[in-house]
Amino acid sequence: MNKKLFGWATLLSANLFLWGVLSFYDSSNAAPPSGQPPFANAVEQRHEIIRELQQIKGLLQEQVQLLRAESRAKSAGK
Repeated sequence: MNKKLFGWATLLSANLFLWGVLSFYDSSNAAPPSGQPPFANAVEQRHEIIRELQQIKGLLQEQVQLLRAESRAKSAGK
């Protein structure tokens, strides 16, 4: 009898806990904004990402040139 009572009490407390947690869903930031798309302008964001990737590519090319020049200087110094 004691195990049954404990089981029902556990089930009831778990249900109350979940109800309490889920009742805050609408009033928190976890709820998605209604009627507003997740991104303001996908095309503009895509172009911005492309520009940033092109800048990164240029910086990487410059870094490779510097590393090659340093490598040549070390091999010439030996």
